[in-house]
Amino acid sequence: MNLAPPQYTIPDLTLPEGDLWVFGYGSVMWRPGFAHAERRTGRVYGYHRALCVWSWVHRGTRARPGLVLGLDVGGSCQGIAFRIAAADKHAVADYLYRRELVTDGYQATLQRVYLGGAANRAAVTALTFRANRGHPQYAGKLDYRQAADTVRRAHGVSGANPEYVASAVQQLQAMGIADGHLHKINLAVQAGET
Repeated sequence: MNLAPPQYTIPDLTLPEGDLWVFGYGSVMWRPGFAHAERRTGRVYGYHRALCVWSWVHRGTRARPGLVLGLDVGGSCQGIAFRIAAADKHAVADYLYRRELVTDGYQATLQRVYLGGAANRAAVTALTFRANRGHPQYAGKLDYRQAADTVRRAHGVSGANPEYVASAVQQLQAMGIADGHLHKINLAVQAGET
């Protein structure tokens, strides 16, 4: 059976002048997939990290969706800011559009990122991807049992959903970030809880 490629919209964004910063809060943190000149911790305000996007391609399918991280409205999110040399920024942005916008479950956006994590630190404008609340892939906040059951069963073109969640937890722990809900989901997946 020949499947049509997933449909997505290339964002109408004007990238900032000079070098490009990219803010990663999910798999971009541990697997950026692009060369970068600098890597620093950073924080965005007005959004938080949440396992809130149904994955129809990378970590699941339409028939059996997985769950992946998205930036959702409210709070703040600490992640990794990567600086890309100006000469490479369009190639990196194109790579990220193909990777993150496989469907319209995310929206590409430019966000203010505070380097070092605090609002009184240097700030840069960074390309990042937030959950598209108006798309059917927006899952919202699920009970940890439902989320764990979904994750446990899902597999997509980029691998098994449990590996994704475990990698996210491992990365956050390495950064000293405690995400109780995500950790609880990961423990339930590992324990085989239903």
